[in-house]
Amino acid sequence: MDGADHHVKVFPARLSALPAVSAFTEHVGRAAGFDRGTSLRLCLLLEELFTNTVLHGHGRDSDEPVTLAFDVAPGRIALTYEDTGPPHDPFAAVSAPDERLSIEDRPVGGLGLPLVAGMAADVQYQRVEGQNRISLVVTASG
Repeated sequence: MDGADHHVKVFPARLSALPAVSAFTEHVGRAAGFDRGTSLRLCLLLEELFTNTVLHGHGRDSDEPVTLAFDVAPGRIALTYEDTGPPHDPFAAVSAPDERLSIEDRPVGGLGLPLVAGMAADVQYQRVEGQNRISLVVTASG
């Protein structure tokens, strides 16, 4: 960690790293003074991004780096998430599920990114120096 307000850690793009990603994220949530519900929301958001990197970005476990950088202020966390997968803006085609369909008739999957987009503010994607960069803000109030 580079000081009280900035937390950075690099993980391999492996599903086995997910518990460490969650533990680091929980630590950062506590540093921001988040309640349990908001911390769980932040962990769910990171779990979705990280899992998508491994399964869809790299197509398998990989030693490629995934960098999490959190800038913490009371009640607010700005996250910068970077991976080395192929260029892909995960939010370009995010749409709400078709609510006209019953739960049984809806396709399996495809809810993770709308969930992430709905749990965060200021969601942005950039391709920077060969990496996907997702920036977003999570606040204690929602």
